[in-house]
Amino acid sequence: MSLAVIHSRALAALQAPPVTVEVHLANGLPSFTLVGLADTEVKEARERVRAALLNSGLEFPHNKRITVNLAPADLPKESGRFDLPIALGILAAQGQIPADALGGYEFAGELSLAGDLRPVRGALAMSLALRRQGEGRAMVLPMDSAREASLVHGTVVYGARHLLDVVQSLQPAGSGVPDDSGWVRQQEAPDDMPATGPDLRDVKGQAGPKRALEIAAAGGHSVLMVGPPGTGKSMLAQRFAGLLPPLDTEAALESAAVLSLVGSFDPARWRQRVFRAPHHSASPVALAGGGSPPRPGEISLAHHGVLFLDELPEFPRAALEVLREPLETGQITISRAAHQAEFPARFQLIAAMNPCPCGYLGSRQRLCRCSPEAVSRYQGKLSGPLLDRIDVQVEVASVAHDELLKLPEGESTAAVAERVARARERQLARQGCTNALLHGALIDTHCPLDDTASRFLQAAAARLGWSARSLHRVLKLARTVADLAGADTLAVAHLAEAIQLRRALQAT
Repeated sequence: MSLAVIHSRALAALQAPPVTVEVHLANGLPSFTLVGLADTEVKEARERVRAALLNSGLEFPHNKRITVNLAPADLPKESGRFDLPIALGILAAQGQIPADALGGYEFAGELSLAGDLRPVRGALAMSLALRRQGEGRAMVLPMDSAREASLVHGTVVYGARHLLDVVQSLQPAGSGVPDDSGWVRQQEAPDDMPATGPDLRDVKGQAGPKRALEIAAAGGHSVLMVGPPGTGKSMLAQRFAGLLPPLDTEAALESAAVLSLVGSFDPARWRQRVFRAPHHSASPVALAGGGSPPRPGEISLAHHGVLFLDELPEFPRAALEVLREPLETGQITISRAAHQAEFPARFQLIAAMNPCPCGYLGSRQRLCRCSPEAVSRYQGKLSGPLLDRIDVQVEVASVAHDELLKLPEGESTAAVAERVARARERQLARQGCTNALLHGALIDTHCPLDDTASRFLQAAAARLGWSARSLHRVLKLARTVADLAGADTLAVAHLAEAIQLRRALQAT
C-alpha cells in the first residue's frame, strides 16, 4: 500500500484540533515534500525522520517521491509533534507496519536523530480534546508527555521512549516481537497529591494583613499590600496559595493544560495552586501573552492560582493596564493579524508596593525623605481604574525589633485554610460561585442591607468618593466577612471591616 493515514493533533491556544497525516509514496524523481500550512519546525521533520528511521535500522524509501499532507490545509501547524506520525506513515506506506493497526490511535512526538522520542508541549490539551470529542482512540506519546496526558481520566494513553517501541507494538501477533518490548500504558493519576509550601505561622505579628489575606482567600478577592521594605509583604504573599481550597479535578486540568502549553507543568504538583511571580521588568506581552502563534502569558499561567506582582509601581504602565480586563472577565483574548486566541485568566492577584519612592513613609525605623509631590507621583503610577478593581488594599506596617523577638508564632496555614474552606462552602451552596464573582442582580440578591447598614454605607461612600464599582466591591467584601463569621445577613460591623480593607493608599 502506497498511502497511509495517521491521526494526530495540532495546538491552537488551549484547543487541540485533530490533524490527519496522509503519507503517499509514488514513483518519480526522489523527493520529500510536506504540505498543509506547516511551520519551519514542521518542515524540518524531513531531516529528523530520515535520520531516525535509518539509525533505528528501518528502511527509508530513498528512491520514492514522498508526499506528506497535514490536513486540514488551512490550520497552522507548528513544533516537532508530527515527527512520529510522519515516520509511522512512511513505514505503513512501505508495508513495514500494518496500516490497519494505526486507525485506533493518535500519535504525537518529536524524534531525535537516533529515534528517541522527545516530549511535546500541550499533551494535556490534546488528551482533554480527545476526551471531549469522544473519538474512542488511544494516544501514543513520548513517556514524559504520556504522564501528563494520563491525568485526564477516561482516556487511554501509552508512553514510548523510542521509535522502535512504537513499531514493535504495532506489529501483528505472532510476528516474533518480544513480550517485554513496545509502549507502556500509563496509569491514571491519583486525585489527591500532598500539598507542600511555606506556613503562615512563620510570619510573626501582622494580624491585620493576615486577616485581610484570610478574607481575600475566602471570597476570591484581589489584594494590594502597601508597606515599607522588610515588613513581610513577600512572605505573606508566598503563603497565600496555601490558604486556598484544593483544586477540583476540572479546575486542576484547566490549570495544568495552560502550563503544558509552555512546557512548565510538573506532574508532581498535580492539583496544587500555581504561584507565579514575574519580575517587575516584565513587558505587557509577557503578562498578557502573544507571539505567533499566540501563547499564554503570566496572567493565564496563573489560572486558578495566584499571580504575585511585587513592586507594583515599578511595572511598566502598559503592563499594569493589561490586568484590568482579566480581573473583570476572567479571560484574555490575544488578537493578531493572522491569529486570535482566547486563554483563561481566572487568577487571584496579590500585589505589593512601597508607600513612597524611598519606601519608608510611615516606618518606625527610618524617616521618609520623600516630598509630598514625590509620594503623589509614585502612587500615581497606579491608575484609578486599576486600583478600583483591586478589592482589598491593606497596610503592612513595620514591627519594632523588640516586639518582633518576643512575638509568639501565629496561626498555622492549616487552621486558617479550614475557616476559608467553610466560608467558601457557604458561598457555593448559596450562589454557586465565590463572592468576588458576584455581579449585577446577584449582588442585590445575596448582599441585602437593612436601613441602618444602608445609611452607614451611603455615608461612607459619599465621604470617600467611591465609584459604583467600589461600592459593589465593598458589598462583596462585607459578604465574605459575614460568611467567615457564619452570619446570613450583613451588619454594620461587616461593612466597617470591609471599608477598612480598601483604605491603605488613602491612609499613607
